[in-house]
Amino acid sequence: MKRACLFILAALLSYSAAFAQKSDLKILYVGGSSDWSKEHFANDSIAFQKSIQERTKSFEKMLKQYFKSVTVIQAKDYTEAASQKYDVTVMDGTPKPIVPRVTEKDASGNITKYLMEGYLTESFNRPMVTIGELGERLGRRIGLKTDWYCLCLDADAHHLRQEHPIFSVPFPVKLTFETKPTPEDAFHYAYFADGPIPESLPMWKVQTKGYASDNDFRIGMVARPWGFEDSPDAEYISSGVCAKTLDAVAIGRHGNFLHWGFAASPAYMTEEAKAVLANAIVYISQYNGQGVIARKYNDRIATREYLKELKYLSTRESYEDRLKGDEEFNQMYLESQKTAIAKQAKGETLTAREKSALDFKPSPPITFENYIKRYQKDFFPLFGTNVEEYAKFYDANRDYFYSEGFYHIEIDEDVKSLGIPYYDKQLLDEAIKLLESGKDVEKGKRILDRYTLVDFSTPKEWRNWYETYKDRFFFTEPGGYLFLINTREPGANDYHAKEARKAIAEINSAETSDLNPVSVATGIISKENGNKEIVVKVKIHPGYYVYANVAETDPFIPLELNFDLPEGYQAVGNLQKPPFKPLSHSTQSIYEDEIVFVREVTGKGVGEATFTIKYQCCDEHICFLPVENAYSIKL
Repeated sequence: MKRACLFILAALLSYSAAFAQKSDLKILYVGGSSDWSKEHFANDSIAFQKSIQERTKSFEKMLKQYFKSVTVIQAKDYTEAASQKYDVTVMDGTPKPIVPRVTEKDASGNITKYLMEGYLTESFNRPMVTIGELGERLGRRIGLKTDWYCLCLDADAHHLRQEHPIFSVPFPVKLTFETKPTPEDAFHYAYFADGPIPESLPMWKVQTKGYASDNDFRIGMVARPWGFEDSPDAEYISSGVCAKTLDAVAIGRHGNFLHWGFAASPAYMTEEAKAVLANAIVYISQYNGQGVIARKYNDRIATREYLKELKYLSTRESYEDRLKGDEEFNQMYLESQKTAIAKQAKGETLTAREKSALDFKPSPPITFENYIKRYQKDFFPLFGTNVEEYAKFYDANRDYFYSEGFYHIEIDEDVKSLGIPYYDKQLLDEAIKLLESGKDVEKGKRILDRYTLVDFSTPKEWRNWYETYKDRFFFTEPGGYLFLINTREPGANDYHAKEARKAIAEINSAETSDLNPVSVATGIISKENGNKEIVVKVKIHPGYYVYANVAETDPFIPLELNFDLPEGYQAVGNLQKPPFKPLSHSTQSIYEDEIVFVREVTGKGVGEATFTIKYQCCDEHICFLPVENAYSIKL
């Protein structure tokens, strides 16, 4: 009888959802995923494709319960332009990349730059819900905060912001909670928590199946929580049961993207979760045209929260925990080894884990010194195994750390000398004052270059910028340790302009002299859209100049660049030229000091671009003979 009542209740809930007031939003669902791994079907590709179709139908049925207009396509047929016709795109499959993977190496073969494939442009600002790991896959190249902390999200949510609209409107939801044990892995990260971790938590069931209880079921993804909300374009909504911290982001928004990290299709979702997902789709629709402001290109950048981990990893307690964990691991594999040997002697088939256990040999315990050296590598030379000093050091310098690279931190001595936290906008004001006063100008320049995306040539320009935007500044750590402006005005927060300046600065020109007053150097910059920029840097000796523009009747030769591109490449737009100056007492214009020309190209393949540069160099007294030289650079 009880089972029959439950069945009737479920049917009524389904009926009410089907006949509730539907939304007028136009929804595009992009499929291409399965609820199960290929291994679940014993690598039967036909059965796997059938499961993709079943998942697609499940989403289509659910979406049509809540929305009047639903279109379904497969990811292989998706282009960014398709989203322009719809209010929200639900992305559940991997489309074709629009920009390739980028791998750059130095002369020694070390990777200096690595970028995953790109699937969307950074200008994409249509509302989108990403399912499971699609938040990472589509977001990595364009700098979304929905990065891959862990592909380990199971079936239940916890630490929900229940006041958030997705849990109440427009489709009513009565959330049902059940107290369950706190995920065991959360205790491994207790040092991140501000207080003791409870033994149990109220949990909301999102899925009826999960990877922990159902082998080969699709696994959800959580994003890193540290600094997730330090920009006005992002918000945390819920965490979930996973192998990471209790505040890992299972549901969250960054700009016009809403990350739904739970991986199940509606066929394996609770009725409550279906309604919440529908609400999430409605919620993100309001962010049409409101793209991302803070870009997280480095998913492993260290934030202030990382200092908590470093402090813990400098203690005897953490070392003892490591030894205990290693010993438990050794015992587990030794038991598997015994089992494998016994089964092998009987001629029985071994599992993959048992095969690996046959060759297992326990490693000797790590020494305390090597343990501290491994995790305190940046500051081990200062304190060695004097563990008490690490905590004091991290606490005393908490406001002066800076990070770039992968989990690397250093103290910004420039900031520390001013006694202003790096995240306080007063730092910018003080740095500009250094420029204005003429004292410690280089320090002021270093601070402004490190913590902003812009570049100005005069203190007045810096001051005007600061006074214009000071009420809209915010500081983001995962966004690159930068002061950004709370605006979506084109060019206001231009990450790529700064990267281009940095790349150009690293192109070294040969030294000039009175005998050789002009030096030419070249380099290549890879753009986020997959194109390349050929950079030509011209260094002109102090006191000399080359002509930029001359009258037709003048006998002088202006600087001219002509490019010849290899097969498979085409020029994009016009040649980007540097600003020129007037020549005193004449109608001519000139280039002085160091100037940069940029030619953007698009295409694929390996080849050499060649260019010729023609110019005439003069000073106030003489002009050299015109020069024409050819250069080549590999694409």
